[in-house]
Amino acid sequence: MSPSPSKQFQDVVFEKLRRAFRQEKEIYTAAKWIAESIASEGWIYTSGTGHSHMLAEEIFYRAGGFARVIPILDPDLMLHKDASGSTEVERREGYAEKLFKSYSLTNKDVFIISSNSGRNSVSIEMAQLAQKKGAKVIALTNHAHSKAVDSRHSSGLKLFQVSDIFLDTCGEIGDASIKLEGLESKVGATSTVVGAALLNAIMVQATAILLENGTVPEIFNSSNSDNGEAYNDSLIAKYKSQVKIL
Repeated sequence: MSPSPSKQFQDVVFEKLRRAFRQEKEIYTAAKWIAESIASEGWIYTSGTGHSHMLAEEIFYRAGGFARVIPILDPDLMLHKDASGSTEVERREGYAEKLFKSYSLTNKDVFIISSNSGRNSVSIEMAQLAQKKGAKVIALTNHAHSKAVDSRHSSGLKLFQVSDIFLDTCGEIGDASIKLEGLESKVGATSTVVGAALLNAIMVQATAILLENGTVPEIFNSSNSDNGEAYNDSLIAKYKSQVKIL
């Protein structure tokens, strides 16, 4: 008896997670850069377009996550305002430069950018702009998909080619992973679950590196735990002027 479709999806996700976590060198390097940034009072900037914006939110104001995180969450690049419109906006050359005028990245900072395809102009240009500011750029992208498609940027480059390091989310071309009889399209996208797992692995490793080097980082607790809110409020008061959406 063949496994149920939900079991097939579970098996696919577990296998992709195993593959993703084999990127031990990349995970450690990304974690080291983040630890160095936090130790020098730098910031972790993060962004993503379309569904990839969820990966930027995953490490922001998060229980167990660093306080020094600044997400770049532009409504025109997200889904809640105009989903189909965001697809058009993420392809616009020059849009990232306008967006970055509100942020002051430096060589103390790290920029994490997530894009499944890695082919669209906004993600590519955000990575390039962050590098020009001296920030280390970490990309999360679907390497197989990215290699299979053309860049939509005039340079011909893709996100994995303009980042300092990239982590492969190990997805299928098109992201969806399960083929069901009677349906032409695949279902069951994997980029979010694998991307979130990779990010949390990096953050855990970065925290360990900081502690090994004698730095105790500021970490958010759950505001819904009995004692978490008071500590979180102190972090919010400290950083609200720098992180406007905190």
